[in-house]
Amino acid sequence: MIPRVTPLMWLQMLLCGALLGLFAAALRAEPAERIVSLGGSVTEIVYALGEESRLIARDTTSTYPEAARALPDVGYLRALSPEGVLSVNPSLILTEEGAGPPEAMALLREAAIPVIEVPDGFDGAAVLAKIRAVADTLGVPEKGAALAADVSAQLAEAQAGLGKAPPRRVLFILSMQGGRIMAAGQDTAAEGILHLAGAQNALTGFSGYKPVTDEAILAADPQVILMMDRSGDLAITDAMLRASPALSSTTAGQTGAFVRMEGMALLGFGPRLPQTVRALAAALARTAG
Repeated sequence: MIPRVTPLMWLQMLLCGALLGLFAAALRAEPAERIVSLGGSVTEIVYALGEESRLIARDTTSTYPEAARALPDVGYLRALSPEGVLSVNPSLILTEEGAGPPEAMALLREAAIPVIEVPDGFDGAAVLAKIRAVADTLGVPEKGAALAADVSAQLAEAQAGLGKAPPRRVLFILSMQGGRIMAAGQDTAAEGILHLAGAQNALTGFSGYKPVTDEAILAADPQVILMMDRSGDLAITDAMLRASPALSSTTAGQTGAFVRMEGMALLGFGPRLPQTVRALAAALARTAG
């Protein structure tokens, strides 16, 4: 005999169903607590938001702040191994645009782990959008709005203090391995930071980072040569610059106007952008005498 379902029993079942639905929704909305951060600027933003306790690993480019270096390193941003990333059992992969190789990213997406790609860009608006995107992903939009407002105000203050001096022509050299000069053209982070600091990219007519000829360097005649401050095999020393016939013949080579800055601060376009703009503008001004 089937027991009769009373109105009270119907009400109890409805309440149970509603509670289960709310519980399931809460589970789905639970913020990820095991995050792998891929890309130095994304990792910096997580720390700036005060959400670093949720990070379990990072990529090789994530070297700031110093505390990030203590996290397990799953590899270089553009040469990732899916096995290395998955070995730390993440619940979320938060990555800068351009992580790769594409095959590795495809495998990570097939692993049923959310992969959130944060769009990149090389101006102030792009940094603010990046901050908001990371904060929204972490479920802390209020923190993101506050950090974006602070960075925006600091950047406006930094640019207001640039002065009225004519923009310096700056050649950014990415590398000189094998004696080949790899330099920044248009649509690069190097050009973006130069513009924000009131300077001018000495090279135009091509996009990205490419090898440049002696003739192109001589025609550009940069007043300043800018580089990342590196050590070991990747370092570009003053002696290397002066040994280049083309570079030593430029205004920068003749005056020794060589500027080096920490790479992630210079090209990362993260929350340290205002401080980088100030530091670069000051360094360029010193080369003017």
